[in-house]
Amino acid sequence: MKRLAALLLLALAAHPGCAADYLQAVEFPYYLYPRTLWERELVWLKNIGVQTVEFSIPADYHQPQAGEFDLTGRTSPRRDLVGFVRLLRKLGLRAWVRPLPPVPGLVNARLDAAQQRAWLKQLEQVLATQTVSHGGPIAFVEGRVLVIDAAAPPSPVTTISATDANAFAHSREAMSSARGALLWTDVEDALYPAGWAANHSTLLRKGAVGLSGEEHPATAALRRDAALLRGWARLFADLHRVALHKPAAGHWPEGVSAIELVSPAASALSIANASQKAFHDDLRVVEPLTKRTLLIPGVSVGPGQSLWLPLSVSLGPDGLCRECTNFAATEHIVYATAELLSIESENGILAMEFAAPEPGEVILQLTRRPIGPFLAAGKPTDFDWDEPRMRARLKIPAGTQQGHRVRIGIAIEAPDTSAFFNDLHRLVIGRKNTVSTIYSSAEVAARSRLRLPEGYTATPATKSPNEIDYEIAIPADAIHGDYANFALEADGVALGRARIQLFRPASIRLLSGMQLHFGPQTELTPEPPIAAIDPKGGANLEISIRNNSAQIQTYHLEPAGQGLEFLPPKTDISIGPTDERRVEFRVFPAEGIAGVRDWTLKTAGGADLAMPMRVVLVPRAATIAWTADLDGDGAPEWILESAKVRAVFSTQDGGRWMEFTWKDTNTNFLPETGIFAQAGPVEIRQNGDALEFTGKGWKRAVTLSGTALTIEQSTPLPPETLTTGKRGNLTLTVGRPAPTRAVYGLK
Repeated sequence: MKRLAALLLLALAAHPGCAADYLQAVEFPYYLYPRTLWERELVWLKNIGVQTVEFSIPADYHQPQAGEFDLTGRTSPRRDLVGFVRLLRKLGLRAWVRPLPPVPGLVNARLDAAQQRAWLKQLEQVLATQTVSHGGPIAFVEGRVLVIDAAAPPSPVTTISATDANAFAHSREAMSSARGALLWTDVEDALYPAGWAANHSTLLRKGAVGLSGEEHPATAALRRDAALLRGWARLFADLHRVALHKPAAGHWPEGVSAIELVSPAASALSIANASQKAFHDDLRVVEPLTKRTLLIPGVSVGPGQSLWLPLSVSLGPDGLCRECTNFAATEHIVYATAELLSIESENGILAMEFAAPEPGEVILQLTRRPIGPFLAAGKPTDFDWDEPRMRARLKIPAGTQQGHRVRIGIAIEAPDTSAFFNDLHRLVIGRKNTVSTIYSSAEVAARSRLRLPEGYTATPATKSPNEIDYEIAIPADAIHGDYANFALEADGVALGRARIQLFRPASIRLLSGMQLHFGPQTELTPEPPIAAIDPKGGANLEISIRNNSAQIQTYHLEPAGQGLEFLPPKTDISIGPTDERRVEFRVFPAEGIAGVRDWTLKTAGGADLAMPMRVVLVPRAATIAWTADLDGDGAPEWILESAKVRAVFSTQDGGRWMEFTWKDTNTNFLPETGIFAQAGPVEIRQNGDALEFTGKGWKRAVTLSGTALTIEQSTPLPPETLTTGKRGNLTLTVGRPAPTRAVYGLK
């Protein structure tokens, strides 16, 4: 019994889902997101269950000069379409492509016939070998204008903004049709490249996930749907509606609706509560197998909530679990009062995952009594067995994880042979990792083999007659945060599976680095990170190092940069498993150097890295002007900086003033759109410690003295949009002593 309980706990580890036929996709306009963040966001989407990303490919943006296309990031990192497609392929994500205008927010120039042919020819050369039939990600092309072997996306397409307060209800309404595609937009913050928008006042479009990766509550609907569709989507093609009985109370309350969808292998009841009151009632549905009325007791749906309840779901491979081959054709889930996300079966154990906002139950129709134990959310629990009807009633506790997710599992039978992964832990990229496996007998161990992802290698070492340790080498180009799937089999029968997350050896951050601000809340860390230092007294650079491995690691750190002296010149630091520590270096610039200086933090031992960083030298009693591409769009920003204040300007959008920040508290006083934005680029040049802007028919001089910024223009300045006011203990003062002069101060 103890052995079965241990097997059961291992079976409750999450496993990957199946490919979807009903299409759920997330819009991911790569050009509206810094190149350095593509990987992080795509991994997040994949991990929550999204399998397809949709994006347009803007011809205007990829054509920086007439007749010259950039699809590799030569002129801007965000134009690297080739790299983006390669990343999708590496992650196993599918792509839904829109190759022609219009593109929302862009000044879309009309392409004549010759220009359109040239544009499509360029895309075909890049995408033809990246279709699904070639092992690539391109699965769908909208408009069928590209001569490549990719299908049109399924229709109808329902588009839903992730920031819509009613997104969950709208998405479940679309899913209840079981046809077409569900496309989510506004998932990530969109940061428009310089000169992009038709409306030049636009700079940032807020999404459900911030630029720093923080999730807002709006992601809950997408997470719930992605988790559900990962298992159910491939069954949608066979679902069709049937007439539904009224609830036991005799009528549906106002705002509550339900739809029953049936198929031979799996059926479901989709119920939505759009009212302000909780719904609780017994429901009567048509049992798909017998055509008789089935009573589902005690269904609860909270205000604004929806549930996708399973009915007559086969426990065999025709249902949600393709590898469940040890169940008879008659064994199935009769119903559940929580949302069924997935089913897995291995080593005689049936595991199920639910989304359960409220406690519920699941009824199993079986051909034998389960031997137990039954675990719910990791705790041993009693279950009811109806011997005459051969039915098991299992309690489902309310889910406490994100999305109300909870896993339960029950041992159905003692397996003749079994194998499982022991001591599961994270895997480190580019290293050899030990994964332990255990088998029910030495004979099974001898006949077993380990199935690996493509590109991985494993060397077995017999630990005991029924234990094998595998030394697994993870490819150096594997992606941090992604998961690798492993399986054990013997005699062609799958016995155990594992899904293990991948981590780079170490994660390193410059904690004392600056942030680029968009309004009072949204921040972006420039790449490479930049810290301001005093050229006379030097400064402390605080660095965070997280050990991502499961063993203690010692890291040898050595900073180096021309014209910079670091104390200590090198250091060692030991960090415990999955722990994080901080280390400081004092940096001193050589006499006579100024501006921005590059340096590199070399790391050896626990990780072999060379991380580029920068410092900008800011004297205590002076102002400096410097330039760098802070938002990764290929166009540099210009910065005026004193010891207390930083002001950031764009060369595009009329010389937009993007940021005015009090550095000690990291507080920005400008709105998300900045100010002084207008159509077209301007020329900016440095004049000592000031900046000079030249636009069409006007010139502007900007100076920063201490904490006061003065703007003087040859023509009247635009109407003032800032007002004097306080934020915490800080005060912004705004003055217009003349139509052509403005003074802004922080104190």
